Amino acid sequence: QWLSLRYDLTAPMARFVAENFERLPKPYRSYRSGWVFRNEKPGPGRFRQFMQFDADTVGTPGVAADAEMAMMMADVMEALGIKRGDYVIRVNNRKVLDGVLEAIGLGGDENVGRRLTVLRAIDKLDKLGVEGVRLLLGTGRKDESGDFTKGAGLDNVQAEAILHATAKPELGDLGHPVSAVRASQSFNEGVAELSTIEDLVRAAGYGEDRIVMDRSVVRGLEYYTGPVYEAELLAEIPNEEGKIVRFGSVGGGGRYDGLVSRFRGEPVPATGFS
Repeated sequence: QWLSLRYDLTAPMARFVAENFERLPKPYRSYRSGWVFRNEKPGPGRFRQFMQFDADTVGTPGVAADAEMAMMMADVMEALGIKRGDYVIRVNNRKVLDGVLEAIGLGGDENVGRRLTVLRAIDKLDKLGVEGVRLLLGTGRKDESGDFTKGAGLDNVQAEAILHATAKPELGDLGHPVSAVRASQSFNEGVAELSTIEDLVRAAGYGEDRIVMDRSVVRGLEYYTGPVYEAELLAEIPNEEGKIVRFGSVGGGGRYDGLVSRFRGEPVPATGFS
């Protein structure tokens, strides 16, 4: 007999909002906590069961709501006792990468699976490095245990276009050598929204020691439609064996304007993090 375990708290919240949309205040702000379950390979910072905290705003389309979420993530880290310098909130915009994917021929519903493979590959940049991700964008990669992960099947030109778009220059250097990418409406919207978010968080007093714009952040879920953000622990901590480990990402989220609409059949803007 099959048993279903809750993967996250966002999808249940989306269903709740869809069912009660008419009577909820707008914007609707939600804060939740609960146990969630993942089919993960256990390791430092990776568990199959853990307590998750979520914060979301539904009904606000502007990027000011996304900037607020990034600032809230920074505040939460410090409320938990994590000092400045031991964490950073990284912000990107999925529209930037979507523009690249469309320009290299990976747009449309027929390429959903390949796009998801690309997103998951880029999500491993910090862990595998550029060369490891290049293999996952191509035919695939064999890890140290001998397990083979099938790649996205991109050619060299496509892979290089994606790797350039996810490098880590300053936001002001967010151009692209492929002319079709520079002409993409999605790409340019994403760059403009990132610039606005940076202006908002800086005006609110959040410096680069707390929130940075980083185009390597993609988040591995297909439902994100705009700004995405990730909380990363920078501190190196000794584990139970005395070895120094770095946990990396401990939270993340983004804008998901299409998720609630799956249950309602009309556009409902939303953004949040876990």
